[in-house]
Amino acid sequence: MTHQNANSGVNKVWFITGSSRGFGRVWADAALKRGDKVAATARKLESIAGLKEKYGANVLTLELDVTNADQVKAAVEQAHAHFGRLDIVLNNAGYSLVGTIEEANADDIRRLYETNVLGPVAVIQAALPLLRKQGGGHILGTSSNLGHVTLPVIGYYCSSKWAFEAIHESLALEVKAFGIKVTIIEPGAYATEFGSRESLKFAAGLDIYQDFKSQFFNGLTEMERGDPNATPEAIFKVVDAENPPLRINLGSNNLPWVRTAYAERLATWEEWDAVSTAAQGISK
Repeated sequence: MTHQNANSGVNKVWFITGSSRGFGRVWADAALKRGDKVAATARKLESIAGLKEKYGANVLTLELDVTNADQVKAAVEQAHAHFGRLDIVLNNAGYSLVGTIEEANADDIRRLYETNVLGPVAVIQAALPLLRKQGGGHILGTSSNLGHVTLPVIGYYCSSKWAFEAIHESLALEVKAFGIKVTIIEPGAYATEFGSRESLKFAAGLDIYQDFKSQFFNGLTEMERGDPNATPEAIFKVVDAENPPLRINLGSNNLPWVRTAYAERLATWEEWDAVSTAAQGISK
């Protein structure tokens, strides 16, 4: 007899990218603990072998590099065939590129976008025909509070999340009629492995930015970080909700920061509104 979710009364089937560490691992483990089934994917199969040992038939472990569109399609289809359905498709794989706008080269930026933007798109495009056929589903994407605000030195990472946000917002409108829900998860700073060498790539540095970057990293070390193990309950509330939000913040620091940023933007737009309106041209 399987355990049923307290909130929904139905076991859910998840497909999760980037399950080897960080939020992906925390959420995969938590979903399995509550009795759900999970297709857990990672670039290296051995990194998620522990899930198989612990949860047996409730987990399907798959090797997946999200930048390989053919492998993505095969993995999504295999997971769907294995469990008979996919209720939640969670794009979590990603990394951060460290480097100023001047320092990063085109190849650095291209690789970042292949993982953080094109990879999730490949998963979404592979999943949508299956979700439509089964009559619905829920697409979740791990973005960041940096999908609304920016920091220096990781500007290209921020830009990948701004793109991620726009894609999911458009997607939500496009698939609503099919019974498919979309939620963007926006964590603030958390004590995950995201800051580890495996989750960071470094652009070749220029000496002129060394002091600036040192100050930036010193500031990061003083930033309050949340406990990733405190997040699963929020995710479960989202996936079990009848009408889940398009966006959900994780952590207590996001909303004040975003509220301030948007207030500043609105004030600037208002200040320049006469100039902007004049640029409309002559109206009838």
